[in-house]
This record gives sequence, structure tokens and C-alpha cells, in this order.
Amino acid sequence: MPRLKHKLPSYCRHKASGQAVVTIDGRDVYLGPHGSDESKQKYEQQIARWLANRETPTLSASSDSVPRDDLRISELLVGYFEHADAYYVKNGAPTGEIKNLEDAVRPLRELFEDERVVDFGPVSLKTVRQAMISAKLSRRVINARVNRIRRVFKWGVENELVGPEILHALQAVAPLKKGRSSAPERREVQPVPQKHIDAVRLLVSSPVRAMIDLQLLTGMRPGEVVIMRPRDIDQSGATWRFTPSSHKTEHHGTERAVFLGPKAKRVLLPFLARKPDAYLFDPREAMAEKHRERREAAKVTRPIKKLRKRPNPRLNDHYTRKAYHNAIYKACRKADVPVWGPNRLRHNAATELRKQFGIEVARVILGHRSAEVTEVYAELDRSRASDIMAQVG
Repeated sequence: MPRLKHKLPSYCRHKASGQAVVTIDGRDVYLGPHGSDESKQKYEQQIARWLANRETPTLSASSDSVPRDDLRISELLVGYFEHADAYYVKNGAPTGEIKNLEDAVRPLRELFEDERVVDFGPVSLKTVRQAMISAKLSRRVINARVNRIRRVFKWGVENELVGPEILHALQAVAPLKKGRSSAPERREVQPVPQKHIDAVRLLVSSPVRAMIDLQLLTGMRPGEVVIMRPRDIDQSGATWRFTPSSHKTEHHGTERAVFLGPKAKRVLLPFLARKPDAYLFDPREAMAEKHRERREAAKVTRPIKKLRKRPNPRLNDHYTRKAYHNAIYKACRKADVPVWGPNRLRHNAATELRKQFGIEVARVILGHRSAEVTEVYAELDRSRASDIMAQVG
């Protein structure tokens, strides 16, 4: 049996996070929960790319080993995903954009993998788009994926692998218009009916219930509420101010501020008596609460075990967005109500804020701010938002 020239990078467990990780060319790539099918599939994809890159000449502006006219779509994708794996990383873990890119280029890879880049034009791109339409993807999803494919070619132009005339030609493919294509329309996300929220609140643990209430009051994103810590909350004013340590648009250089009024402060008070760096909402506490309720229901009189000094390796010290979503999902099933996710709670908050104070105030409070908005304009809005949240939050 022939021996590999290069030892395959190993599938490992990252002790601190519990994620699977593979080290490729000195860089750690996180794959998801260790032992999961998803992480193993991502590992296989990373190894396939690594092996392909070993057999493919390096794509760089200074390399003459692959003439531009002979560059294949598959080779361009190998180079681009090497860039993407290093670029789309946040707090040491890959962002969801990697999966979005993989989904976007799948029909491109299937239809034109061996095609020369110089032969890929607007008609080819429309052929890829038609495959997405045939797969019953919604119009908005298709437009977003076509834009991601163009991003691959833009990267190629930036690195002098693709002629600018190719990207210019691809930009001529107009996005699908509403009502003028056979692609279905995605249903607009609606606020969660209050009766469905009330049904779930009765069945979830106190940390999850508090996160739901905070989202309804402030319009926070799920990824923001799960990482709340005492140190991130400025309690010096009448209206508290929470500055997330990480947020969705931080790579644009924007600052995110969440204002906490009297109602939000009452929700937070039971969780603030902990170390400044500790997360407010701990799934280990939720598990202890669940065991306590079961024992009380069973009328068990033996003492309740305290939380382990060594944390359960299966539980983090704070909720992830996925764990928070799963807690609500299970409660929806148990309550026999239509399943809803925590991100929809932002729509509840936005609807109420817009109804009472207008769309501009709702935009600022929810953090919907474009990169072009000036800091002066933002500060004026934040001052008004703080006063309003003192009344309603």
C-alpha cells in the first residue's frame, strides 16, 4: 500500500470549548461539537481540501505555475476557501458564513468544476442559478447565493487569478425580482404570538425565561443575551447600559449598546450576584434547577446535591445560541405550540417599539445601523433611546 507523503491532520478535541478541532498548516479549524456527525463531516471536508491543495499548485499573484487562462473553477474554489477559512473566524471559531459559502458554491462545483474560469460567463452563472430554482430555494436565498459566487470571482480578481472582465460580465446577471421568476417567495418572519410565548415560559428554566423576557424588553439578539456578564453592564445611571463583548456587526467597527430600563433590571437582579467575569445565564444552574423540581415533584427528602466543583464536560459555563434555541424548541414541543426561535423575539420588540416611537428609534435600539451612519448621529440616537428605554424597558 503506498504511503502518504504527508501525515493527515488529526481529528482532535479542544478541551476548553469541547469542540472538535483539526490543525491544518499550523492553524486550528474548529468543527463543532466533538464526536458529532456534523463535526466529522466538516473534518472530511477540511481534509479533502487539504489534500486537493497539496496536489494543486499554489494560487497566488506571484505564481506562474497555473496560467490564468488554464485556471479551473475547482482550483479557484480551493484557493478561495483557504482564504475564507482564515477570514471568517470570530472568537477562535468559524462563523456561519463558511457553511453559507459551501451551500452557495455546491451547484457551481457540481456543474462547472472542471470548467476553465475564462469560459465561465453570465450564461453559466444563470445555469447555476436555475439549478437553485429547480431545488425550490426561495428568491432571496438564491440572490444571496449568487452574490456569494460572485464574491469568489471578486477574490480571484483581487489576487490577479481572474481577469476583471470576467467579474464585470458576471455582474450583468441581475437579481431575481419579486413576482418575475418561478422561485418561491420566503414567508416573512412574524412576531411570536404572546400566547405561545406564555406557554413556553411556564416550561423553561429560570435562566431561559429571563433571556426570553430580556429579548422582549430590549430587542437583543440571542447571541448577545447569552453572553451577558456583570462586567459588561454599566449600572451607574438610571438606565443601565450593556455593551456586549462580541456582537454581529463588530467587524464593521460599530459599537453595540443595549439599554436596560426598570423592567429589564428587575429581570437581571437575581443573576447579578456572581463574579464580574461569570456569565449570568449558566446551563449548569438550569440543570440543577431541573433536578430540584423533579425531586420536589417526587417528594424526595434526601438532600439535593450541590453543583459539581468540576463542571459537567457536556455543559458550558454559558448558553450558546444553539443551546438557547434548543431549550425553547423542546418547550414548544412539550407545550404543543408551533415551534419558534429566539431570534423572532426581536420582531416582537421591534414591532412594539415602532408602534410607539417610530421606525428610527426601533432601528437604533435593535442595533440596525449601517456602516455609513456617522458617530455623531448615532450618539444623538443613543441618547434618545436611553431615555425611552427608561420608560418602557
